[in-house]
Amino acid sequence: MRTNTDFSPLYRSFIGFDHLAGLIDKAARNEKQSSYPPYNIESLAEDKYRIIMAVAGFSEPELDIESKQNHLVVTGTKAAAADKADRNFLYQGIAERNFERKFQLGDHVKVIGAFMENGLLHIDLEREIPEALKPRKIAINGKSLLEGKSE
Repeated sequence: MRTNTDFSPLYRSFIGFDHLAGLIDKAARNEKQSSYPPYNIESLAEDKYRIIMAVAGFSEPELDIESKQNHLVVTGTKAAAADKADRNFLYQGIAERNFERKFQLGDHVKVIGAFMENGLLHIDLEREIPEALKPRKIAINGKSLLEGKSE
């Protein structure tokens, strides 16, 4: 049994972090997403990641990968198969249905490439933090730089 949790008290604590509170709130809503196709997320190095999706039965032209504003959307669209009507399956366990899988990317994470191998789609990601946002040491000079400046 799921209970709805009220995250509004957190908004008082997240001064300047409205984006983070919004992500927590969105995750709590638990929007339904299909479990197809199955995927893994792998950490390759400190700031390098790989998403591996099982896309058996799909060819490269039937797959579309789009990265936009911290979202990654992978779409698979099967062409209407005319030969499917001629086939007589005793059991069909390989899903050949269209899909759309969405991933929420962290800040400064970008897609750097994708390739297919043995029915698996590999999407490589990398986090690149801009120099302006990296931590830096502040020297202590003993004098205020603001002293002597008139307003």
